[in-house]
Amino acid sequence: MTRYGFVLDQRKCIGCHACTVACKAENNVPVGSFRTWVKYVEKGEFPNARRHFAVLRCNHCDNPPCVAICPTSALFKRDDGIVDFDRDRCVGCRACMQACPYDALYADGNNLNTAAKCNFCAPRLENSMLPSCQTTCPVQAVTSGDMDDPASDVAQLVARESTMVRKPDKGTGPQVFYVGADDSTLNPGMTRQSGSYLWADLRPDGVLPAMTSSLNGANGGAPLTVYDVPHQTHWGVTVSALLWTKSVAAGAMMAAAIILGLGFSEDLDLFGSAASAVGLLFMAFTGTLLISHLGRPERFMAILLKPNFSSWLVKGSYVLMTFGAFCVVWLVLGLSDSLIAMRAVSWAVAATGAMAAGYSALLFGQAKARDLWLGALVFPHLLVQAVLAGTSALLLAGLAIGSGQEDTDLLVKILAGVVSVHGVFVLSEAFLARHGSDAAKAARHMVSGSRRYLFWVGAIAGGVIAPIALLVLHLNVESNMNGLWAAAAALALVGLFIYENIWLEAGQSVPLS
Repeated sequence: MTRYGFVLDQRKCIGCHACTVACKAENNVPVGSFRTWVKYVEKGEFPNARRHFAVLRCNHCDNPPCVAICPTSALFKRDDGIVDFDRDRCVGCRACMQACPYDALYADGNNLNTAAKCNFCAPRLENSMLPSCQTTCPVQAVTSGDMDDPASDVAQLVARESTMVRKPDKGTGPQVFYVGADDSTLNPGMTRQSGSYLWADLRPDGVLPAMTSSLNGANGGAPLTVYDVPHQTHWGVTVSALLWTKSVAAGAMMAAAIILGLGFSEDLDLFGSAASAVGLLFMAFTGTLLISHLGRPERFMAILLKPNFSSWLVKGSYVLMTFGAFCVVWLVLGLSDSLIAMRAVSWAVAATGAMAAGYSALLFGQAKARDLWLGALVFPHLLVQAVLAGTSALLLAGLAIGSGQEDTDLLVKILAGVVSVHGVFVLSEAFLARHGSDAAKAARHMVSGSRRYLFWVGAIAGGVIAPIALLVLHLNVESNMNGLWAAAAALALVGLFIYENIWLEAGQSVPLS
């Protein structure tokens, strides 16, 4: 059996970027994207400072998380161990980029934003040629071959030398081995960023600020990354909006089904027709956002027609379709005033709503690169967020159709409770022990980073404290002041969107390479 791998000897590497240029030329890699690149880290204090190099690329893992999460099997593991890709199957969802702990994938602008990465120069191997990076390296720092062949150069190097791999704790089984690499070049959490360019930003005296801050022992002389490639945020406001609209749809149906199922109300106008209308409307928004997020939206049906059932993008699509079907059933039963039938199916509706709201936690769990998204609280928090969003939507829908005071008060009490629980979850996400050190850094980005004012003012003050205060005030005044709970519902919805956007961004704020 063949299992291809690389050995990168950083004792020899001179940081010349010949491998990067050769890779770009061989594979037509667009400007600004990289399949292999060289990272520079400066370490120590003058006069004992040194620059370390690391060649970074896809690790062709034994257990590649990018393959598991890809919804159309556009990424696949070959029999020879190479993790390859088929751009003709790729839908451009960028989930693989969230799953790879090594930041090895990019959106290929030359091919309408399909995913791409190092494929071990597979066409060259199939013609008995070495990878282009290896043939170009002037100091023979790159060696490739069959790791399972004890006579191969790579197998002998691994047997003879002390080697390292990147992020072994992720359990991916990387097949790129480093000899003589400094820990700080392989672990981005050990370094600080210069905030400037290596060969630019000169001071008037001609000195590079990045080099000066490294050599004079600033910040305790921590290693400084002075040269790296740009790393993008792959999921932005469209995905945040998708999570939010899905929460509204699933939560409205969950709340309505439970309220009718337990006999707390018999209002079929609000908890039947209006709830299903909210569910179907926001499901339509969710589907539109999901398709528009794709780099190749015209290939959306490939998720259903060419599915990789290990991916929660595929399973989630089927969950959403099932939930949408129950929304239609609920609407029909509501319009026909079939209370008994609605109560009979209420628990199925609530269950599919819960799965529609919560399956994203299982998708985030496949995003092995993002520690913040891997916490045990994500699933229950998504359920709470859904009930918060759905109850808020039902309150506003009830205001529009003129629902009774008793039903309004019931929803107000539910909203006050779930907003409080949501606040506890938010603070727990921000301050409790994390799943890995990167999660703690991501959480700090939420509470004290560039979006800290949005977090504290928008998500906490506006989305938790103010709604609770308004709801408590409404429940403790004698007159019916619709403006109080309506404002609380609107603030809760806005605050939830702000939090989901910050949380999603914070998860991607920690460098992977």
